[in-house]
Amino acid sequence: MPKEVKDADEFLRLSEKADFCLVKKSRKKEEVKLKLRTKKYLYTLKVPPDKVDEILKNVRCEIREI
Repeated sequence: MPKEVKDADEFLRLSEKADFCLVKKSRKKEEVKLKLRTKKYLYTLKVPPDKVDEILKNVRCEIREI
């Protein structure tokens, strides 16, 4: 089961251990889902589209777009 993260700082901390980060944009363009794949869990963070670039600059793993 995926775990949802509510805080962007915690998401960035988890990115240190992650294998990669997936970016999934919704069709409605109301929110963007960022997903971190670690060996044990899949972590998700929902953010508005205007904050995505700021978070992705600080992610410490490979970034993939869906």
